[in-house]
Amino acid sequence: MAILHPTASDFDSLTGSGVTLVDFYADWCGPCKMLSPVIERIASDYDGKITVAKVNVDDEGELASKFGVTSIPSVVVLKDGEQKAFEIGFQPLSVYKGIIDGLI
Repeated sequence: MAILHPTASDFDSLTGSGVTLVDFYADWCGPCKMLSPVIERIASDYDGKITVAKVNVDDEGELASKFGVTSIPSVVVLKDGEQKAFEIGFQPLSVYKGIIDGLI
């Protein structure tokens, strides 16, 4: 159950194939902290089926800008590097599972 922490330089190579869920967050963000266990559960439940990544917007502003992240937490779901879903704010596990199940 590895959660990746990609940077702008390796993001495309880590997320270019298959389904990837990317959580854009910041350490100081309360709703991001609430979402963290949901992201960990997804990483566990879909281990070996999808890639799960977390991107700290304070460290990787370039990536946040690339995806138009203006509010956090924001979760982007990609398939083969192409954006398929974008959720802003805390969402329950069922929302993400519904998106992922529709893509795998």
